[in-house]
Amino acid sequence: MLTIEIMQKLWPHSDQHIPGLAEGVVAAAPAVFAKYKTGTPLVVAHMMAQFSLECGAGLEMEENLNYTAQRLRVIFPTHFTTDWMAQQYAHNPRRIADVAYGGRMGNKPPPSDDGWDNRGRGFSQTTGEEGYAKLAANLGVDVPTLREWLVSPDHALECGVADFILCGCLPFAEKDDILDVTKRLNGGTNGLSDRRVWLSRWKPALGV
Repeated sequence: MLTIEIMQKLWPHSDQHIPGLAEGVVAAAPAVFAKYKTGTPLVVAHMMAQFSLECGAGLEMEENLNYTAQRLRVIFPTHFTTDWMAQQYAHNPRRIADVAYGGRMGNKPPPSDDGWDNRGRGFSQTTGEEGYAKLAANLGVDVPTLREWLVSPDHALECGVADFILCGCLPFAEKDDILDVTKRLNGGTNGLSDRRVWLSRWKPALGV
């Protein structure tokens, strides 16, 4: 169902940071879709549309936290509460992650490096110690291994599909309900309009 031609058309730069990503996805797809019973074109279109938004069509397999002070105040207003604080952390991704994600999602607060270690990765941008531990247990690996798998050409698709199911997205994908798929995967409706655009691209590519 997923072919290299489709991947190159819709994710044309996916190999830029992770060489062989597109080929790895295509090679893994038949076994992964069969294992997780997600092989219908409609469901695959919904999964790939969500993944396309979450990981920037393969270009952002690890969360980019290199924010300006102004963006920090917009994206993490409850963590960077003053302009002065935001300026101290601007363009320092590790420190930003530790403050923004520390003390929540199962992460220990700073000076722990949990926020950085468990920043968003992979097709579904798995984030936080709790999210990592849950997905790792489902896949039967430890968390350090999962961190590698999330950005590996051989395992990225399975990690994304498994997380998609763990988040409860599958029933809504089967109903062609992008709103509830987004809510389950994202925890809200961030980027919903862009997710709709991606779905409108993936559906015809997969013959839906």
